[in-house]
Amino acid sequence: MAAAVDAQRDELRDLALDLHAHPETAFEEHRSAAKLAHMLREDGFDVDEGVAGLDTAFVARHRFGPGGPRIALLAEYDALPGLGHACGHNLISAACMGAARALRRRSDATAGELLVVGTPAEEGGGGKIIMLDQGVFDGVDAAMMFHPGGRTMTTRGSLAAARVTMRFHGRAAHAAAAPHVGINALDACIQTFNAINALRQHVRDETRIHGIITNGGEAANITPAFAEAKFSVRHRRFEYVQELLERVKACATGAATSVGATVTFEDGLAYAERRVNGALAERFGAHLEHQGERVLQPLSVGGVGSSDFGNLSQTLPAIHPYVAIVAEGTSAHTPEFAVAAASPDGLRAVGIAATALALTANDLFTDPTLLARVTAEFAQEATV
Repeated sequence: MAAAVDAQRDELRDLALDLHAHPETAFEEHRSAAKLAHMLREDGFDVDEGVAGLDTAFVARHRFGPGGPRIALLAEYDALPGLGHACGHNLISAACMGAARALRRRSDATAGELLVVGTPAEEGGGGKIIMLDQGVFDGVDAAMMFHPGGRTMTTRGSLAAARVTMRFHGRAAHAAAAPHVGINALDACIQTFNAINALRQHVRDETRIHGIITNGGEAANITPAFAEAKFSVRHRRFEYVQELLERVKACATGAATSVGATVTFEDGLAYAERRVNGALAERFGAHLEHQGERVLQPLSVGGVGSSDFGNLSQTLPAIHPYVAIVAEGTSAHTPEFAVAAASPDGLRAVGIAATALALTANDLFTDPTLLARVTAEFAQEATV
């Protein structure tokens, strides 16, 4: 399997660099999705594009034989506004392609189906959640992907997250000639930030609340009739995130009332915390170590990022391991990480991850005892 990945080295490097050079943000990944789908179709996969009502989502399939498990490899390919591939999704896609094509060519599986699922809009759009809701993952026995990072490890927790857009409505007026007529929507927005800052004193540990103002008016001499803010609320437990989101909304309602404005809310898709499957992660780690990689202590909790992969991991056995491409402590979503996603270390991680993904998936197809352990662990945790 390693040889089948290595034979693609130049092609996978070119793919990773091409995606890096042409970043596309959430739900706009038309070029990236089409390129990946074309590669898989050319390699003999049956490919459906535009699945789940999403123009930039796709599912590619290859059946080894009747019956058997259905195993999914996931590709992410959206970039960050203003930063490009500062989360390394170009590397995720390249590793997924390498693993999938190696499996189709070299697997000794005689039953089962391999799925390659192109999942758009991980960065805030919740593509996997939409695809889950539309049944794309129905009947899938396990799902896998890799993520670049600052630490090679097989498991890592994540925070649940909920997003809300707040729209404040007031009344415009000439700020100098008739200020008494106006109702300042921006004041309501700013007071919301102040109220939320006070709320921070009374939240549980590991809570994160952050927001931005996306519209604060057009001119200084016009009382803003409209203002808009976006907030994200995070904690390691989804239930508490939902509770806290209502308290954040109450801050906005109170702030709006205090200045005579009104506020409306638009909820985004909520991301669940990531659930770890130890049996599957352990096997992936063994394949990393066999390649000479040093796998660091797994982190079953912790990690302050959030991902729609969390929702998937709550639904079926799944792993989201990491391969280091930067020094530990270097954060994703930074210009430095974007540079690393096209660096020799980043490109090296593609081959390592692709090989481990392919070998782990092959084990699931050919080793019924592993699949049974993975499934049993997931079922047991679901009853806790």
